[in-house]
Amino acid sequence: MNAVFRGIPGAALISTLFLLLSLFAAPAPDLAWRELDSAWIAMGALAGVLALASVPSPPALAVRLLQLVLLCTALNAVLGLVHAEPIRGSAQLGFWLLVVSLAFAVWHVMQRFATGEPKNTLALVLYRILIPGIFGVWFLAVWELVTAGFGVPRVLLPPPSLVGDAITESLGILAADFQQTVVRAVIPGFVIGNLAGFAAALAADRWAFLGRGLLPVGNLVSAIPIIGIAPIMVMWFGFDWQSKAAVVVIMTFFPMLVNTISGFRSAGAIELDLMRSIGANHWQAFVRVRLPTALPFIFNALKINSALALIGAIVAEFFGTPIVGIGFRISTEAGRMNMEMVWASIALAAVSGSVFYGLLAVAERRATFWHPSFRRPS
Repeated sequence: MNAVFRGIPGAALISTLFLLLSLFAAPAPDLAWRELDSAWIAMGALAGVLALASVPSPPALAVRLLQLVLLCTALNAVLGLVHAEPIRGSAQLGFWLLVVSLAFAVWHVMQRFATGEPKNTLALVLYRILIPGIFGVWFLAVWELVTAGFGVPRVLLPPPSLVGDAITESLGILAADFQQTVVRAVIPGFVIGNLAGFAAALAADRWAFLGRGLLPVGNLVSAIPIIGIAPIMVMWFGFDWQSKAAVVVIMTFFPMLVNTISGFRSAGAIELDLMRSIGANHWQAFVRVRLPTALPFIFNALKINSALALIGAIVAEFFGTPIVGIGFRISTEAGRMNMEMVWASIALAAVSGSVFYGLLAVAERRATFWHPSFRRPS
C-alpha cells in the first residue's frame, strides 16, 4: 500500500480524502449528490487531476497543462453548483467538503508549476504567469463560493459576478474616473514628486549639511496623516486634479529622498578608492559607481510610491473633487448602498496600481539586470 501512495504529494492525498468524505454528506438540505449531475462532472475532473499526481516529478509541460484544464473544469462545475437553487444560500457540509477538496487540488497544481524549472524561455514565462494567475482565480472563486453559498447580502459583500456585471455596464464611467484620478492626478504628481525627491537627494549627497537637515524633516512630514494634508491641498489648489497631484507629490517626495540617499551611501569604499586612484572627480565617481549602486534603492522607492500615489489621490478626492474620479465614485456609491459599483471602483484602482507596479518592475529588471537578485542559478 505504501508503494502505491509513495509518489503522490500530500496535497493530492488530502484532496482525495475530502473528495471521498463529501460523498457521505448532503450538499444542501434534503438533497443528495446523485441529484446533481454537475457535481459528478466536478468530482470526475478532480479525480483526473489527482490521477496525474503520481507522474514522475517534474512532469512535462503538457501534463501540467492537462492538470490545469481538468482543474478549471472542476472549478467551473463547483461554481455552477453554488448558484443552483437548492444550494444557493443553503450550502451544507457536503458542498464545503468538495470545496476543501478543490482547494487542495489547486494547491497541488500550483506546487507543480512552482517547482518546475523549464529550460524553454517561453515555458518559463508561462509558468511565471500561471502561478499568480491560478492563485488569483482561486481567490475570486472562494469569494464567489462563500458569498453565494452562505447567502451573504450584497450590501455586506457582493459576489465577484455582480461586480463584473457592474464593470461591464459602467465602462464609460470607470474610464472617465481613471482619466481624472490616474492620468491627471497620479501620473503628474508621481513624476514631480519622484524627480524632486531625487534632486533633493543629489543635493544632500553633495552637501552633507543638507542631508543632516533634510532627513529629520522628511521623517517628520512623512508621519503627517494624509487626511490632514488632503483638505489643506484642496483649499490651496482648488477642487480639480491639481490638489490631488499636490498630495501625491508630498507623499512620494520623501520615500524617494530617503531611499536615494541610502543608495548613494551604500557604494563600496573599495570601488570609490579605485575611482580616486585613477583620478576620477566627484561626478565621474558618481556616474560610474554611486548611481548604479543606488539604482535598486531608487526603484524600490518608485515601487513603494506607485501604491502611495494612487492611495493619496483617491483619499484626496474624498475631500472635494468634480463629479468624477475613483475616490468620488467610491464615496458617492457607498452612500447610495450601491456596493457593486464601489467594488468595481476598487477593482479599477487595484488593477491600475498593479499595472503601474508591474511596469516599474520590468524597468527595474532591465536597468539592474546585473543585481544578484535577478541572477538565475546555473
